[in-house]
Amino acid sequence: MNRSLIETLMGAMVLGVAGLFLMFAYTTADLGRTDGYEVYANFTTVGGLRVGSDVRLAGIKVGTVKRQELDPETYLARVTFSVEPSVKLPADTSASITSEGLLGGNFVDLAPGGDAEMLKPGGRIQYTQDAVDLVQMLGKFVFSAGQTGGEPPKQ
Repeated sequence: MNRSLIETLMGAMVLGVAGLFLMFAYTTADLGRTDGYEVYANFTTVGGLRVGSDVRLAGIKVGTVKRQELDPETYLARVTFSVEPSVKLPADTSASITSEGLLGGNFVDLAPGGDAEMLKPGGRIQYTQDAVDLVQMLGKFVFSAGQTGGEPPKQ
């Protein structure tokens, strides 16, 4: 009888700790957040940007990428993201896809403009800059360095 009670208490403790861990993971991962308004931007390429990637303003996370889809008319990548309701974006805000580093993921970086009119929910960010493909850029550099062959410049 005593052993069964100890096993039951230990099982309850394990379940309690697991529940606390799940609650902590849920709150820190922002999985439950659906607030904010959505805006979208068109890019020619999104690189390694994923649904769930950060949207940052001045380096601070202010939103999340919600959807990526191909516009069948323009063949551009349409990226829809949510922005916190406390952040009001001017109508001439620009968006760029930026890398966190050589091994990091990509995120959308917003640069607010100076327009007095604000973007409305469902609005479009007109000014965009595509993701930079570091591998392609490195390949071009190596290829161009091989083309010169170390020849001295012509005078």
